[in-house]
Amino acid sequence: MGLQTLKSDALLLFTATIWGTAFVAQRVGMEFVGPFTFNGVRFALGSLSLVPLLLLRGKRGTDPEGTLPRAEIRTLLWGGLLAGSAIFLGASFQQVGLVYTTAGKAGFITGLYVVIVPLMGLFWRLRPSIGTWMGAALAAAGLYLLSITEEFTISFGDMLELVGAFFWAGHILILGWLSPKTDSVKLAAVQFAICSALSLAVAAFAETITLHGLSQAAVPILYGGVCSVGVAYTIQVVAQKDAPPSHAAIILSLEAVFAALGGWIILKETLSLREIVGCALMLGGMLLSQIQAYLSERKQSQFQRLRKDSP
Repeated sequence: MGLQTLKSDALLLFTATIWGTAFVAQRVGMEFVGPFTFNGVRFALGSLSLVPLLLLRGKRGTDPEGTLPRAEIRTLLWGGLLAGSAIFLGASFQQVGLVYTTAGKAGFITGLYVVIVPLMGLFWRLRPSIGTWMGAALAAAGLYLLSITEEFTISFGDMLELVGAFFWAGHILILGWLSPKTDSVKLAAVQFAICSALSLAVAAFAETITLHGLSQAAVPILYGGVCSVGVAYTIQVVAQKDAPPSHAAIILSLEAVFAALGGWIILKETLSLREIVGCALMLGGMLLSQIQAYLSERKQSQFQRLRKDSP
């Protein structure tokens, strides 16, 4: 393993730490503001925090787009609307769900998107690997232990988190389709702005927005917006230049672990033995669904290297 790979892994692990502990910030912030207000301001800050990166890329001449052609502006706008709407739905279910469940459980249930993505790919006639099916089975067993009671009921908060995980998975599939068509950082800024606008529109009708509440929630909002959205996204973009997608997904799935650790250390949340076993099975399922893909990518890379070096 080269030094560059180690640096990428460290950056990805740092990203997973930020994303995991952001669940704690999201829970704390809602002690002072409503979930849609929190998301609206958070994603507005996230969008604005990407502006310096865009300006820096333009100044260094690393922005491949320069002045965008009209066709690509249209793609950026409708693509940002589509992706931003998916984020809005995923973030809304996640944020409202956090009112009724713990940060740790929310982190693990949201993390199921890494298993849901290849399963949703069936609608595009993409056949999941055996590792994906095994990972999905493990994750389902873990979800049962974590969230399903002995009376075969699931808590309202856990159900909202699960619905949100499907929208997060849908967002990833949308990005996979849109990314080759436009600049990824510009798309990110637009989709975050769309999510913010939709969240604030709902907040204006459903919640009471006050300066006092926003000032009380300032630290969680700043962490959730600038760090979790802007900084972590930028780090992820830099790190994934030298890390295969499946390799990166394995490390990023650890955000669920950091969410549980953050909830335990900061919020004093606890899990029963049954819930801990459920979390372990879910994490195992997430990792298993990605490891086979990573090994396949690595094998293909080695094969291509051998072909290139052969006389």
